[in-house]
Amino acid sequence: MVSAGSEASPVDPASLHLAPTVERSVKVLVVGAYGVGKTTLIGAVSEIPVLSTEETITAASVGVDPRLGEKTTTTVAMDFGRVTVGGTTALYLFGTPGQKRFWDLWAGLADGAVGALVVVDTRRLEDSFEVLDQLEEHTALPVTVVVNEFPDAPRHATDAVRAALDLPPDTPVVAGDLRERRQAVEALQALVAHAVRVARAGEAA
Repeated sequence: MVSAGSEASPVDPASLHLAPTVERSVKVLVVGAYGVGKTTLIGAVSEIPVLSTEETITAASVGVDPRLGEKTTTTVAMDFGRVTVGGTTALYLFGTPGQKRFWDLWAGLADGAVGALVVVDTRRLEDSFEVLDQLEEHTALPVTVVVNEFPDAPRHATDAVRAALDLPPDTPVVAGDLRERRQAVEALQALVAHAVRVARAGEAA
C-alpha cells in the first residue's frame, strides 16, 4: 500500500519531481529492530508519498513476532521515500523490515547503497546487537547509528551508546526525535558525510 502517514501534510505536486538543482542521487538503507521508528523516520522526511508495505499484525504471528505495546502494524517488505538535501543531493531511502523472518531481504535492499542508518531504541538496546551483526555479515556498508528519543526512553551520552553497542570509535552516533523532520534529516546527513569519509579513505589507501 502507499501511505504518506496519517499526520503527513498534503503533498506539493511539484515535489514529486526532482528539482533541477539535483546533481546526484544516493541510495540509503534504513535498518533497525522491530518498532524502533524506521517507518516513522522515512515518513517524517519524505517529500514524496511513502511507499509502505505495512500490514496488520495477525493472530498467526503470535509466538513468532515480538509484541510491542499498542503497535498493530509491521513492515513486511520495505518502506521507500525520497528527500533532497542541500538542494543538490537526492537521498532514496529504503527501510527494511524489523522482524528476523524478513531479514533475508536486507542483502538485496543493500545493493548499491552508500551506507546504512541504524535506528536504535535505548529501552531495548539489546535488540540492536543482532541488527548490527546482520549488517556486518551480509553487507560492507558504512554505518551510522541514530538513537530515536522516544518520550519515555532513557537518555544516554552518544559515547555511552557507542560503547554499549561495541561500535568502532569512528562510527557516528547521533540522537533525535525521529518524528521531527529536521532531526531525522540531520541523522541522514550524518550518515552520508560518514560514507563520503569512508570512500575517500579507501581511495587514498
